[in-house]
Amino acid sequence: MKIALIGYGKMGHEIEKIALERGHEVVCTIDIHEEEKFDSPSFSSADVAIEFTSPGSALQNYRRAFAAGVPVVSGTTGWLEHLSEIREACEKEGKTFFYASNFSLGVNIFFALNSYLAKIMNQFPAYDVRMEETHHIHKLDAPSGTAITLAEEILEHIDRKEKWVLDKTDKVDELAIKAFREGEVPGIHSVIYESEADSIRITHDAKSRKGFAMGAVLAAEFTRGRSGFLGMKDMFGFL
Repeated sequence: MKIALIGYGKMGHEIEKIALERGHEVVCTIDIHEEEKFDSPSFSSADVAIEFTSPGSALQNYRRAFAAGVPVVSGTTGWLEHLSEIREACEKEGKTFFYASNFSLGVNIFFALNSYLAKIMNQFPAYDVRMEETHHIHKLDAPSGTAITLAEEILEHIDRKEKWVLDKTDKVDELAIKAFREGEVPGIHSVIYESEADSIRITHDAKSRKGFAMGAVLAAEFTRGRSGFLGMKDMFGFL
């Protein structure tokens, strides 16, 4: 499979390494200030583009890839206010887009566990719930896209919570998310249920970017030959 990489930082290099190990060809890399490459024959020859950039550039990257006829797999977070535009491009214009707030297999198992636990804890109002997430100092958005996904799953199943808020809250119907930015931490996410008697904590702690990169390449392999707006629930039946 021919892969283009949009974003060629640490994550892009890790994706490239895994793609090559799995027998794929990286035909084009586009980093910051290299937008002219979207118009190159090498980019348009790609079967799929994998995009990990920044919230401010993501939407324009998708538009340029679509214009070149290249499907996109993206893990960039912080741009979801424009999600309806991308969905519409998939539904009405036949574009292909695979999005995940986190491509790690372990995180997606964690998502499933989070939903299951929230369904149980909805029956026990003595437990309040809150969240914590920690990432490297280069991450621009807070809370992380993964934290927002976890929070939305909790809100779906915990009737006593109405919305999530960043930092702490005194309102019982709000789900507090504390975001920390430290060093080069790949990502730690915790969901904590606490009562006067005890606490229950589930945590996913990423050891490196490798799990995210592997998931992105698997998503690219899954996307090839498919169309529409896709996600991890399409790829993994347990979600």
